[in-house]
Amino acid sequence: QVQLMESGGGLVQAGGSLRLSCAASGSIFSLNSMAWYRQAPGKQRELVAIIRSRLVTEYRDSVKGRFTIFRENAKNTVSLQMNSLKPEDTAVYFCNVVATTRQDISSPRNYWGQGTQVTVSS
Repeated sequence: QVQLMESGGGLVQAGGSLRLSCAASGSIFSLNSMAWYRQAPGKQRELVAIIRSRLVTEYRDSVKGRFTIFRENAKNTVSLQMNSLKPEDTAVYFCNVVATTRQDISSPRNYWGQGTQVTVSS
C-alpha cells in the first residue's frame, strides 16, 4: 500500500501564495504520475496540475502561469506552489499518485490523500 500525507493548506488573502506538499510512503516500487486535484463545495473534483514520470507537466487553464507543480523523486514528494491566489481557488486540494508497489510491480493503482483546505479571502 501507499500512503499520502498532505500539508500546507490554510487561509490566505487574494493575491497571496501557498505551497502544498504531499509525501508518499509505504511499499513503493515506482511513482508514475503525481497530481493535485481540488473540489469546491457543490462541485466535482477537478484536476489542477499533473507531473508525469518524465517530468512533463500539465495544468488546467485557470491556474496556468500562477501554479507550479514539481516533484522530488528521491523524497517521493510532490508540491504545488500557488501564487496570485484568487477566491475561486478556494477548495479542498487532494494529492493523487499512480504507483506500483513492491507486492505488485505490474499493476499501477490510484492513491489519494485525505485533502487539505485552501481558502482564499477577497
